[in-house]
Amino acid sequence: MPAAALTSGLCALRRPQAAAASLTQRSAPVLLPLQRRVQHSRQPLARPRAQADGQNKGDSAAAKEQEQLAAKRAERAAARKREQMTYQFAAIAATTLITATAGFATYYRIVWHLTNGDAFPYLELAATLALTAGAAFGMEMYARWVHKDMWHDNPIGWILHKSHHEPRTGPFEANDIYALVNALPAMGLCLYGFLRPDVWGGVCFGAGLGITLFGISYMFVHDGLVHRRFPVGPIAQLPAMKRIVVAHQLHHSEKYGGVPFGMFLGPQELEAVGAGPELDRLVAEFEASKAKKQAAAAARR
Repeated sequence: MPAAALTSGLCALRRPQAAAASLTQRSAPVLLPLQRRVQHSRQPLARPRAQADGQNKGDSAAAKEQEQLAAKRAERAAARKREQMTYQFAAIAATTLITATAGFATYYRIVWHLTNGDAFPYLELAATLALTAGAAFGMEMYARWVHKDMWHDNPIGWILHKSHHEPRTGPFEANDIYALVNALPAMGLCLYGFLRPDVWGGVCFGAGLGITLFGISYMFVHDGLVHRRFPVGPIAQLPAMKRIVVAHQLHHSEKYGGVPFGMFLGPQELEAVGAGPELDRLVAEFEASKAKKQAAAAARR
């Protein structure tokens, strides 16, 4: 009896342990998926951080790229400003020197006659003024011819002139050599006419002045106004100047075979080839675009 009781007691003690083990075995299939879910739910927590870090790095790289682009734009603007100021200084210095020299030479020629006891040289002065106007107009015709036949159609002339039809780096271009070449006969005529005190001297002096006047005007309109190599001030607002600008832009587009090849009579060249209506349309678009930019600039202030 005591042995039987001891045995039954041991069995009773084992039953709770077995029951617990059995419960654990039965609950294991349920707990394992739960554990896997918990582990699975914990793993992606690191991914948003990685994505956030990657996004921050991407934003930082984009911001850095924008800063670099802004710096490059500012550098290009500063370089263009320096180029414009350099060319503007050269243009104003040359114009001032030439104008002062021409004015002094004209005055001295008249005084020269008067101091020698001669009568006032009306005929010589008239010849000088007539040749000044005639040479200026003739230079427009000469520029139209030499621009087409010698600079565009001639391979040798195109060697220098092609720099004017390509993007420019720096304040000057190889095509500027032609301005110096055209200045040589003007200087020679002025010097010869200045040293010769007669009507023929006045004619030569006037021709040299006319070429010089055309060259100065061409520089300010073509280089300054059309190609914006330096600021030219209020002359850009004149209606005639706007037509000249647009006409020369059509020359660079080569839509009409390069016409116009002249400068100041460029609009008339376009009208002669039937491009007058398009010139009017482009001028209207040019004025509208400029007005829109001015309104936008005023709105930002």
